Amino acid sequence: MVLSTDVRFLGDLEPEAERLLERHLASVKEWHPHTLVPYSRGRDFEPDYEWSPEESDLSPEARSALFVNLLTEDNLPYYFRDIERMFGADGAWGEWVRRWTAEEGRHAVVIRDYLTVTRAIDPVALERGRMVQMSTGEVPQPPSAADGMCYVALQELATRISHRNTGTHIEDKVGYNIMRQVAIDENHHFLFYRDIASAGFAHDPSQMMKALERQLIGFAMPGTGIPDFAEHSKLIASAGIYDLIAHFDKIIEPVVLREWKVDQIEGLDAEAQQAQERVMKYINKSRKVAERMRIKREAKAAAASAAA
Repeated sequence: MVLSTDVRFLGDLEPEAERLLERHLASVKEWHPHTLVPYSRGRDFEPDYEWSPEESDLSPEARSALFVNLLTEDNLPYYFRDIERMFGADGAWGEWVRRWTAEEGRHAVVIRDYLTVTRAIDPVALERGRMVQMSTGEVPQPPSAADGMCYVALQELATRISHRNTGTHIEDKVGYNIMRQVAIDENHHFLFYRDIASAGFAHDPSQMMKALERQLIGFAMPGTGIPDFAEHSKLIASAGIYDLIAHFDKIIEPVVLREWKVDQIEGLDAEAQQAQERVMKYINKSRKVAERMRIKREAKAAAASAAA
């Protein structure tokens, strides 16, 4: 149930939500998971079948990324619960929530079918991971509609980047194309959330600035309930699929600074001004951390190239 304090805020933004929904429906193209999955490469699993890494051409980093990406997509029922809680089930907001859910539902279908028929990942470990993930239902829970707009905009873009970069680590063209298509969906979703958040900043900058501080500082991707999530995340970051460099270069700088222009927002109340200062301090710190990581990565790559 939408918080009573959010009812007016969401009502004021509903015309923009309706416009963005119509834009979304006009821009997305229908696609079908079954046309992307190479079913002819599949075969039955014998009762005594035990998976071996030799069956897959994927690197450990790519397997970790696909494992995390798929199990994250599996948690859709819990994301729907929270998205509907934040935005409501009625009007343009409710229509968007259901459309978003329907489109997201294809992602787990196509990724799982691909991994199953190609035997790219241990199917037993994958199913056990799904059971753990969905039995706990651990997902981020932004406390308000403004928080939700900020978090989901950042999260959808991060998910797009992760899916797209995972695809570049799959030598199989079919797998690459599947992750590319999923990333396209995520980008459409990101654009809706980015722009509704922009409208939120224009309508109530103080509320949005305080929400942004909460969601930007300490931002975490969904997936923390996945077994061995920390270890998988390290492998994913080491491969450059998603790390702090990507987070700053492709999310903080283009969205938070260039799109939302949080450093230039005026008319804030005293509490929001303090939040703005903390946000900028965090961004400047993130820039320095990303730059240090970039230097280390470039030095490591140069050393590896020289040794080759």
